[in-house]
Amino acid sequence: MLAIGEWRHLCVDMQRMFAEDTPWRVPWMERVCPQVEEMAGRYPSRTIFTRFVPPGHAEEMPGKWQDYYKKWWMMTGKHLPTEFIDLAAPLASLVPPARTFDKRTYSPWVDGRLHDGLQSERVTCLVITGGETDVCVLATTIGAIDLGYQVIVLKDAVCSSADETHDASLELLGDRFSVQLELLTTEEFLSVVA
Repeated sequence: MLAIGEWRHLCVDMQRMFAEDTPWRVPWMERVCPQVEEMAGRYPSRTIFTRFVPPGHAEEMPGKWQDYYKKWWMMTGKHLPTEFIDLAAPLASLVPPARTFDKRTYSPWVDGRLHDGLQSERVTCLVITGGETDVCVLATTIGAIDLGYQVIVLKDAVCSSADETHDASLELLGDRFSVQLELLTTEEFLSVVA
């Protein structure tokens, strides 16, 4: 049986800007929503939703992020309606008791706030869902491993806009990080903690 310490569900970027008709739409998101909703709905007080928040203008970001937002100018705060930063329905209704954590980069670990908060709650295990598997989920997962967390990725509750890199990311995580990470289905995880 899987031994799980004090855990939190870290749901990555399940936001309207990725669920609705924008250049960053992730068509798979709809497929994994039922599993994400099941996790967050069962354990809202253990759920933290990260939100990717673009800058108002490209110049507000450092280095190569400026080039990134010059390419994706239509997704900056100047052009993107603010409500697109919100969580996709019906996840938004879970806050509170679920919490949100806003970030400006793929990884939520860059400024230390999330790690400090989790450490103050004595969290040792993170259960990761959301999107995209090959970008923000990957950055979140690798960062959590680097910080020493036990990591469980729910493979049926993560999504991407590209099948090939989604599959490759799960294979990489399962093979190369097998000592620090478990790949489970949502049902498998819920059967362990139920």
